[in-house]
Amino acid sequence: MHRIIPIQPEPSLKPTGEAPQQVVKVRRDYNAWVGSETLEDYALRYTPQRFRKWSAFRVANTAFGAASFLVLEAVGATLLVQYGFINAFWAILATGLIICLAGWPISLYAARYGVDMDLLTRGAGFGYIGSTVTSLIYASFTFIFFALEAAIMAYALELALGVPPAWGYLICALVVIPLVTHGVSAISRLQMWTQPLWLALLIVPFVFVFMHNPGVFSELMHYAGENGKGGQFNVHMFGAALTVGIALITQMGEQADYLRFMPRQDPAKPLRWYAAVFAGGPGWVLMGVPKMLGGALLAYLAIQHSVPPDRAVDPNQMYLVAYEYVFPNYAWAVGATALFVVVSQLKINVTNAYAGSLAWSNFFSRLTHSHPGRVVWVVFNTLIAFMLMEMNVFEALGDVLGLYANLAIAWIMTVVADLVINKPLGLSPPGIEFKRAHLYDVNPVGVGSMLLASVLSVSAHMGLFGEGAQAFSAVIALVTAFIAAPLIAWGTGGRYYLARGAESVSDNGVYQRMGTTTLHRCVVCEREYEQPDTAHCPAYQGRICSLCCSLDARCGDLCKPQAALAYQWSAALRWLLPRRVWPYLDTGLAHFLLLMLVIAPVLAAAFGLLYHQELRTLAEDVTQPGSVLRSGFSKAYLAMLLVSGIVAWWLVLAHKSRQVAQEESNRQTQALQREIDLHRQTDEALQRARQVAEDARQAADQANQAKTRYISAISHELRTPLNSILGYAQLMGEDPTIPLHRKQAVNVIKRGGEHLLQLIEGTLDIARIEAGKLTLEPKPMRFCDGMQELASMFELQAAAKGLQFHFDAQPTLPEVVRADEKRLRQILINLLANAIKFTSSGSVTLRVRYGAEMAIMEVQDTGPGLSQEELSLIFEPFSRGASASPAVSGAGLGLTISNMLTSLMGGELSATSTPGAGAVFKVKLFLPQLSASLAPALPPSPAQARRSLAGPRSRVLVVDNEEPDRELLVRVLEPLGFQVRTAANGHDALDLLAAGYVPDAILMDLAMPGIDGWETIRRLKAMGLSQVPVAIVSANAFDKGLDNDVGILPDDFVLKPVRHSELLDWLERRMHLTWQTEAQASALPTPELATVADVPAPAPLQLPSEPWRLALAELANLGYYRGILNKLQEIEAAEPQCHAFVAQMRSLAQQFQFETMSQTLLASETLP
Repeated sequence: MHRIIPIQPEPSLKPTGEAPQQVVKVRRDYNAWVGSETLEDYALRYTPQRFRKWSAFRVANTAFGAASFLVLEAVGATLLVQYGFINAFWAILATGLIICLAGWPISLYAARYGVDMDLLTRGAGFGYIGSTVTSLIYASFTFIFFALEAAIMAYALELALGVPPAWGYLICALVVIPLVTHGVSAISRLQMWTQPLWLALLIVPFVFVFMHNPGVFSELMHYAGENGKGGQFNVHMFGAALTVGIALITQMGEQADYLRFMPRQDPAKPLRWYAAVFAGGPGWVLMGVPKMLGGALLAYLAIQHSVPPDRAVDPNQMYLVAYEYVFPNYAWAVGATALFVVVSQLKINVTNAYAGSLAWSNFFSRLTHSHPGRVVWVVFNTLIAFMLMEMNVFEALGDVLGLYANLAIAWIMTVVADLVINKPLGLSPPGIEFKRAHLYDVNPVGVGSMLLASVLSVSAHMGLFGEGAQAFSAVIALVTAFIAAPLIAWGTGGRYYLARGAESVSDNGVYQRMGTTTLHRCVVCEREYEQPDTAHCPAYQGRICSLCCSLDARCGDLCKPQAALAYQWSAALRWLLPRRVWPYLDTGLAHFLLLMLVIAPVLAAAFGLLYHQELRTLAEDVTQPGSVLRSGFSKAYLAMLLVSGIVAWWLVLAHKSRQVAQEESNRQTQALQREIDLHRQTDEALQRARQVAEDARQAADQANQAKTRYISAISHELRTPLNSILGYAQLMGEDPTIPLHRKQAVNVIKRGGEHLLQLIEGTLDIARIEAGKLTLEPKPMRFCDGMQELASMFELQAAAKGLQFHFDAQPTLPEVVRADEKRLRQILINLLANAIKFTSSGSVTLRVRYGAEMAIMEVQDTGPGLSQEELSLIFEPFSRGASASPAVSGAGLGLTISNMLTSLMGGELSATSTPGAGAVFKVKLFLPQLSASLAPALPPSPAQARRSLAGPRSRVLVVDNEEPDRELLVRVLEPLGFQVRTAANGHDALDLLAAGYVPDAILMDLAMPGIDGWETIRRLKAMGLSQVPVAIVSANAFDKGLDNDVGILPDDFVLKPVRHSELLDWLERRMHLTWQTEAQASALPTPELATVADVPAPAPLQLPSEPWRLALAELANLGYYRGILNKLQEIEAAEPQCHAFVAQMRSLAQQFQFETMSQTLLASETLP
């Protein structure tokens, strides 16, 4: 047997496909008998090319040596005695012709593809398990003929040396074993050495017979047989004789077992190769036909010498008579006869034993998935033959061969039909596929045609169809099999030949029989084999040799589940039986029926043979019924012992197979348990990792929230004073009473505030994009007009700097596209502003192209350019080119924001530059073109046209906790004709509304003490004021665009610092306002604007205590606006008598005059 050693899977072996279950890989280590190629002789697989190194002559000579078997003479003599010479002669010639014609394709395919008879049968229509039937027939042929030949040899020993038959049988059986164990190499040498001696001993007696009795042949022709009825040609006798003789066709299997060692055909000498194949194959018939005729002649001579007919058919008797013509001395004649018989029988029985070992190896390996080695089956086959000899089967030669011929011819002719009809017509695949991995277990072509032919021929042989059919039962088998095989192949479409694609067939359909020597390592036994001897195994995830594949009981045929025997048998029973029986098939009934279909015919054949033999014996000798009965029971016992031995061995090997399967189950269970443990560990690790990731995510979220709160707070704190700075700067810039030199100072303040606001908004944009809180608002946009407007705007800026500006637009730009106009303009404005800012001379070009709904916008300048290192960092925040002049303002956020916005819009922003030659920034965006009918309305008239309201004055409620912000909005709106009321917090606003005040619009801050802006809006809507438009005027930039539950849209946000035009646009849009012209507005009275100089001079003050003054002075020095207001509120509560001081300080703080506050507090320290 073999032992298995666990090994680790090879990482280099990858499966072509995932199997449902992967077998735990173990290394198969074969025993010495199986592992030795000399002993094993490739018993279960094809003969590799590297082993086929003998000459064609040596292979042919080895195979031709099988023609020495003396059963040929015995068959010829039997046919002569039973049917007369005429019928025997034509039967022998017909037998030789049929065997020769049928043997040629078998020999040719065996030599070409290096396969023995069993492998050839697999690929020629029987399937992997279906060919076990033929293996059993073939094995029975070998041990039957082994017994016949050994019995002849034992009779020779008895004749020459007086050895009792029982001991002679044992000697003849045992002497063969050491000659066969070393395989074809030893057999070839034996055949080579004995061939000349055998030929001489064969020919010499016939020469002397014809020399001394030249008329014997003419006398032979008139011999009518033992019963005298064969004097004339009789069809029935001819058929019966043909049935017996044609049983020898199975000898072609033994010839194929040798021809598989035939070397590759030499293209320069093809005829020599074909001649060798013919000589080693059907060529034995050229010697066999004369030997059968010679046997008939010598049997006739023996009968003429008063030898009884039943003894004259014994080759020992017939050759003894012949050698008496050679040697007048009887002892010499006996010696020569014994020598000839021993040599002949050794030559044939080594072949019988060798072929039997191959047949039994294939038979049991497929059924039990176990292979102890070919040597074991040599002994097994020899022991069976010994038992048959003890049963005296030689006396029943005619009956045995007559029955056997029907099965043998059905098998052989089915194979021949597939080779000569199905393959040329394309009904079966080219070449011979023999591997388990590629074959259906049962192919109905071979099994079906053989079964049909066997049933008909055996029935005819038993006389069920009449005397004529009984005589020609072998012919019925021949014709039926030869016709049925192509018909079944045609009916099934040849789909049961290959269970999956054959790897041995090339792309052009030509079978690669000997053209490849590529070696593959088997993943199980780790030996190297030629490509045709391996197949990919999905269970083991690698290539596996045919031997390991045959012996594997663990894979469950994963590579071909639909081709397994159980599946096919169950499907066949379901097709034959009614549906109500189907549930019982899965309980074991199907397997029981299958086994009984095999066992019952075998037992019937064995006991039927014994019955006929004992019936004849009893008819011949009725005087000793006890002896006959004892003989019958002894033979029955031996027959049962034989069958029981086979079944017992089958059970032993099946038990071993079950042990292997159980070990595999245990390994699978252990592997599954390990996998479960690993899964549990992995799951625990994943849970820990997920918890760590969740903690990290929460920490990141908290960090992002903290960052957002920080940026929001910083933004709020910066926007609040900026609102006052830019608001009053805008008012002062529009005041005609301000002197020119003061307006220049106001413009400086305004530009500084705008710059600071840009930094704030840029930082907020980056934070919003990174936090995923910046949402795009794609809508129809006037693309062509928008590009033209940008070009016009920057053309003026470029001209002011002395630069040329070029606008290169494609003539067919779409009128309307779908885009977020604000963000698209922001991207291009940043790029154009940068180009003009960093270009001191030359030109700036805006180039716009559009095609396939893809817009490409390029901004090219002739500035200092960027190096490759600068290009790699140009889109990073706060990054500026090294060549930029320090005098050029900018924080380095514009390109970062543009790049992030482009990515957010699904586009790409790239930059190319050559130092000293400028740079090119290219924006690629997907902007779908829309119909012109979807173009948005034109923008409203410029804000400077608004001088006053037309019609009644609108009421506006300003809710803000910052008094400067409220005062600023009052100063902006009242001169335009609005009635403005203010509230310092949400409660004040709700009280005002509850008192009956109904505004036309509300401007609401968010961050207020008490209740915030959102809650205030909820409550005023609950009061029934949901129709009043509300604008959020807040420094909380992050709140813009967030979802809310009060219906405030992003367009309803006006961020601080408030741009007057933006606020007025909102009021006009939501209140549907109309404006008076400048001439009409000039007639209206304009409220006088307050100035910083209007602040009243301070009256004598009641100062707070010194600790309060010191704390307030420290806050003033820091410029902490909110802290100052809070501290003043605490002073006012603690020392009410200081109300005037607190009011003066609060006024200065609200005007951000922290230096004046510090000086006032410092001066107060000098007071007594």
